[in-house]
Amino acid sequence: MKNLLILCLLSSSLFAAKPNFVIILADDLGYGDMQANNPERGKIPTPNMNRLAAEGMRFTDGHSSSGCCSPSRYTLLTGRYHWRTTLQSGIVGVWGKPLIAPDRLTIGKLAQQQGYHTACIGKWHLGSDWPITPEQKQHFGGFGGKAGGGGQVSTTITDSHRETWKAVFSQRIPGGPTERGFDEYFGTDVPNWPPYCFIDGDRTVGIPSELLPASKLVKNQASIQGPALPDWQLEGILPALATRAEKFIQKQAEAKKPFLLYLPLTSPHTPLAVNDEWKGKSGLNSDYADLVMETDAVIGRVVAALKAGGVENETFVLFTSDNGCASYIGVKEMEKQGHFPSGPLRDYKTSVYEGGHRVPFVVKWPGVVKAGSVCKQLVLQADTIATIAEILDVKLPDTAGEDSFSLLPLLRGEDRPIRTNAVNTACGGTPSFRDGAWKYVAAPKPELYNLDEDLSETMNVAPLHPDRVKAMQAAFEKLIRAGRSTPGSAQRNDIKVVRYPKTPSSPRAKKRG
Repeated sequence: MKNLLILCLLSSSLFAAKPNFVIILADDLGYGDMQANNPERGKIPTPNMNRLAAEGMRFTDGHSSSGCCSPSRYTLLTGRYHWRTTLQSGIVGVWGKPLIAPDRLTIGKLAQQQGYHTACIGKWHLGSDWPITPEQKQHFGGFGGKAGGGGQVSTTITDSHRETWKAVFSQRIPGGPTERGFDEYFGTDVPNWPPYCFIDGDRTVGIPSELLPASKLVKNQASIQGPALPDWQLEGILPALATRAEKFIQKQAEAKKPFLLYLPLTSPHTPLAVNDEWKGKSGLNSDYADLVMETDAVIGRVVAALKAGGVENETFVLFTSDNGCASYIGVKEMEKQGHFPSGPLRDYKTSVYEGGHRVPFVVKWPGVVKAGSVCKQLVLQADTIATIAEILDVKLPDTAGEDSFSLLPLLRGEDRPIRTNAVNTACGGTPSFRDGAWKYVAAPKPELYNLDEDLSETMNVAPLHPDRVKAMQAAFEKLIRAGRSTPGSAQRNDIKVVRYPKTPSSPRAKKRG
């Protein structure tokens, strides 16, 4: 009996050491939108996010790499800063090329190598090799309708447009999630951009044959007109993702095979397409606030699916957001009603200040992570791949996860820094460099903040600490030149990294360094 008990304990320990992984990435959810982060000034009910925090570890100093979308997604999936690539500012554009190199290790590829079945369900926004020839490009843009005004369509949709769309969307779409580490993909590449349809694997579900109506470009709905399925409904996107995630979890649980699910939700980012069940639920007269509640419900559905499948206790769940809340969705009106999406932080999405990239960050892992624990150590989404690697007892090669540090010591209850520095950028490229509590912003006029004393970044103390500013500038430059921030052999950046603050002679040549 004693030997049987020991065997059971060993088996349980071994199984817990190699869990399933579910990474839930909200889109544009502010640090203060998760009520557990902002109990006094967070007025949107988020019971499922709060439950994750109550059952896991809530990080109060967790960050995305950028104040906007594509760069943060790149860094989360690869463990490498986005500014080491060609995307040193902005986001991947409409019909953009893949940002992740074919040979780059991602969390999906890492899990695949260890026998996991992997899926990406949701918003990709990291580019694909769209099979659009130069001659066909004229049929994929210039329609005139843009977000905000509903605009008049300046181009008549002709049979030639439809024939071209059919020719393109009848082909497979290379370079996307299924070629970057995921056995399955289902989602909308970017929900407020064309093509307005779902993509399953590497093919569109149906052939977009109509122009998205201009009426769908108002009130923070779609952003750009383009090819759409007839009667495409923006409200249907989020529920479809939730249903697909539930089915994936159910199928893998029944198969009793380990899985990794990357679930980049499309919300509460635009389109603010709230379903009837959630309209007005927040009481803040805000589509955004209502959509936060609908997003929270989807998170609840995913966790419930894990429980129903009998795998909740064997699953590592990370919940976070790609950047802060977008100010244009009516932030000031919400703040007048007492809800502050950035909590105590300065600024919002796109910003180099904390409200741009300090985000909700929660890990639930039963049996390992103490329920209801709070960690104040500095962590980044870049740390995901090193964490998974250590859990799976895999050593990352020098060419992977160059800026990723394992969270495992913190998850096991240690209270010590796993990283002493971090880089976070504005969407426009301006970087900040963290060294413990100190934060240097490479603005035209250098900025320095002590976040332990001034979390809201109200006082620039750079003039008082010129030596510290110089030391942090030097440390940042060393990190850039090394091609990595973790121990290991030096690596090459993809192109010359633009230094900030920019000068007229700031190098932009496509050289590495």
